[in-house]
Amino acid sequence: MSTPISSSSSSADNRPLFIVNPAAGRGKTGRTWPQMKATIEAKLGPIDVSFTNAPGHGITLARDAAEAGRPLVVAVGGDGTFHEIVNGVAEGPASTGTKRATDVGILAQGTGGDFRRTLGLEHRLDRYLDALAGGRSRPLDLGKATFLDRNGKPTTRWFVNVLSAGMGGLVDQYVQESGRALGNAAAYWFASLRALMTIEAGRLRCTVTGADGTETVHEIASYMVAICNGRYFGSGMHVAPMADPADGLFELVALPAGSKVGFTVRSQRIYDGSHIGQAETLHLRGRKFHLELIDDRAKGTFLLDVDGEPLGRLPLTIEVVPNALHVRA
Repeated sequence: MSTPISSSSSSADNRPLFIVNPAAGRGKTGRTWPQMKATIEAKLGPIDVSFTNAPGHGITLARDAAEAGRPLVVAVGGDGTFHEIVNGVAEGPASTGTKRATDVGILAQGTGGDFRRTLGLEHRLDRYLDALAGGRSRPLDLGKATFLDRNGKPTTRWFVNVLSAGMGGLVDQYVQESGRALGNAAAYWFASLRALMTIEAGRLRCTVTGADGTETVHEIASYMVAICNGRYFGSGMHVAPMADPADGLFELVALPAGSKVGFTVRSQRIYDGSHIGQAETLHLRGRKFHLELIDDRAKGTFLLDVDGEPLGRLPLTIEVVPNALHVRA
C-alpha cells in the first residue's frame, strides 16, 4: 500500500486532529483506517485527519496543530508515533491562566503500547474512544533529554515513557540498518542476538539530583540503564513497576554487567518486574540525571533509544518537567 501524505483539513481548528501512521502494524493501520474513522466519528463527531509520510513528520504535524490551538491531537500508531506527537505538542504553546495547552490522546496500534499500559488503557478501540470522549485530562510529567545525536551534535528531545542507554539503543540501530522484512519479532530477535555479541559494558558516572535538590554521584557498570517515567518498555517488559508519571520524579533501573549469559538470564526477570528488589539491580530515584561514560571502550555500542527509536549517544542529561503534558486517558 502506498503511504498517503495527508487527508482532510478543516478551518474548524476546534475539531480533534487524528495523526495516523498508516505503516503501523505492518500497514494494517492504513488498510483499516476508513472503517476506524467511521467508528470514531460515530462516537466523537467530525474529526480532521493527517497521515505521516516519513520519520519525524508527526512532530511537525502535532506542533502545527498545537500552534493552531487544536484542543486535542490523537496519535494513531505505535509507541514511536506517540513519541513524535508528544514532541510536537511539547514544542507548541504552553498552558496559561486563560488558555489550555493541547491535549494528547492515544489510539494505539500494533502490539507495543507500552505507555498506554502505564495509563491503564485497555487495547480496544471502544476503550480508547471512551477515554477521548470523556474529556478527562490527566496532567503528566515530561522528560527533557539533552544528548549527542549520531553526528555528535548536541540535541534536545522530549519523552514521556522510557529512555534507555546501552543494549536497547544498539538493538534499535541494528533493526534500522537491517529492516523488518521478516516482521518485527524476527527483526528484533536477530538484532538482539547481534547486539549481545557486540555490546561492551558501559562504565558510567551517574549524577542524580533528588527530590530535595541533593546531588549524589554513582558509578555504574551495566549493559543497560533505563530512565523511566512510565512502567513498561520493549512491548510489555515491566522495567519500573514503581514509576508514577505524575510524581515529578524518574526511576533509574540498571542491571549489573557481569557475564553476557548472566545478563541475559537476569534480563528475563524484567518481563514480570521481579528484577526489582534483587540485590544486583540498581534503582535510583530523582528529578534530574546526568550520565557520562568514564572511558571510551563502550562509546561505539552504548547507544540511546526512546520508545523503540534510536536516539544518539552519551553524555546525557535528563530532567523532569512536571505536569507539562495533558493526556486524555
